[in-house]
Amino acid sequence: MRNLINILDLSVEEIDRLIEVADDIIQNPQNYNEVARHKILATLFYEPSTRTRLSFESAMLSLGGNVLGFSEAASSSAAKGESVADTVTMVSGYSDIIAMRHPKEGAPIVAAQHSTVPIINAGDGGHYHPTQTLTDLMTIRHEKGRLNNLTVGLCGDLKFGRTVHSLIGAMSRYEGVKFVLISPEELKLPGFVRREYIANKGIPYVQSESLEDVIGDLDILYMTRIQRERFVSDDEYLRLKDTYILTAEKMKLARPDMIVMHPLPRVNEISVAVDSDPRACYFKQARYGKFIRMALIMKLLGLIENDVPYVPAADSETEIVYDKFVCRNTRCITSAEQELRQAFKLTDKENGIYRCVYCETRQS
Repeated sequence: MRNLINILDLSVEEIDRLIEVADDIIQNPQNYNEVARHKILATLFYEPSTRTRLSFESAMLSLGGNVLGFSEAASSSAAKGESVADTVTMVSGYSDIIAMRHPKEGAPIVAAQHSTVPIINAGDGGHYHPTQTLTDLMTIRHEKGRLNNLTVGLCGDLKFGRTVHSLIGAMSRYEGVKFVLISPEELKLPGFVRREYIANKGIPYVQSESLEDVIGDLDILYMTRIQRERFVSDDEYLRLKDTYILTAEKMKLARPDMIVMHPLPRVNEISVAVDSDPRACYFKQARYGKFIRMALIMKLLGLIENDVPYVPAADSETEIVYDKFVCRNTRCITSAEQELRQAFKLTDKENGIYRCVYCETRQS
């Protein structure tokens, strides 16, 4: 049984195949409208969602399947204190596949430990969002014709932006990719993401606080929202929320073939005036999400003909220790889940650095 927790759970070859299937779904939808007949997708959304939840539901219905679930924690027994483990243990008995969004980082890992059906991470706090990354990769392939030899600018909330973390991890596996990281000091990309996916692979990157200074160098500009829900202090959010606003005037500085992407929802970080620019691809991007999620559901249910064979990663000798450290990240699932053991993996043997298995926070 396969789960999708992190985009790196899929090989490059598997991603290429998913995009091929999604393309065929677009061209020949009639060939897929009964593929998942009598299959049930459970959508467990502990956080609000428009595009991700509805595109998952539309994807399953378009495959001939059915959907059950909840759209907010308040409408489930989570409001009464039920754990993720108990919820998923129960729901996996009612469904064939589960898509879950949760505000706590690492919650899908706990879900996978207790589920008898595949788990899809539909976003866990500020951690990862692999199905958005599949959507992003499909968009880039369609709009730029390739996934290699690209200069990718990521702008806004790079600290809590789960879509940013996942996209960097995915794009770092393609040749000739360069990253331009555009953010205020307070929202810079976490050090472990930068080291693991960029610096340790020798990938060129630039950090800038000015969008105007670097926009002319980009093939792709990936805008992100400053996320109010990730801030402890409203004052800090209000101070940073208008740091980057992409306007029609700033678009004049960009290349004629640059594309603008955004995982949505936007607040005011992209002016409505940019929507009519042919380089604006964010609404196309959202539409691609349905088709790539259809392909992913098929894959995890074993419904893709001639799929790329799954080759498990070689057994890792990564050391995991239990209850030696305590994760201090209040956004980690360990801060909420009942009787969940503290688990840390050795990520830097030379310097003796351990990180939480669930949220990747360094031991304190």
